[in-house]
Amino acid sequence: MTEQTAPVASSELDVQDVVKRAIELNDYSYLLEKVPYSQFIGMSVARFGDEMVFKLPAKDDNIGNPILPAIHGGVIAGFMEMSAIVQLMVFMQAKKVPKIVDFSIDYLRAGLHQDSFAECKITRQGRRVANVSINCWQTNRKQLIATARAHFLLD
Repeated sequence: MTEQTAPVASSELDVQDVVKRAIELNDYSYLLEKVPYSQFIGMSVARFGDEMVFKLPAKDDNIGNPILPAIHGGVIAGFMEMSAIVQLMVFMQAKKVPKIVDFSIDYLRAGLHQDSFAECKITRQGRRVANVSINCWQTNRKQLIATARAHFLLD
């Protein structure tokens, strides 16, 4: 019975250690390296005080409409969801990865083949649930390409 519970405790400690290391070094690439999808889309993050800005680089593999060319909507949504998860993990110094309960996205304009950015705001954080709003833009923060709301189970 102890053999079955040991890996769970170990994985919880690993998440906490990865988050703690990222915060101490102010280098979140190590945290993102642990998530295959964030590596696939090329996601990165920079922290400026209490603000984190996430970056989705222009990458041919992320194109959904080659005629425009425009980023695939699923890539934009996945980028925004991952941004919210990382934001929660860092500011909560998480022991576990938050579980998505609900995600709602509004696409406002085409995400052209250029770098995209996202910022998250934790609008409510309780003991068990957190609400996060996410904005995504390309050249101007005031001209959003998408906005989203997400609810996460923390416990």
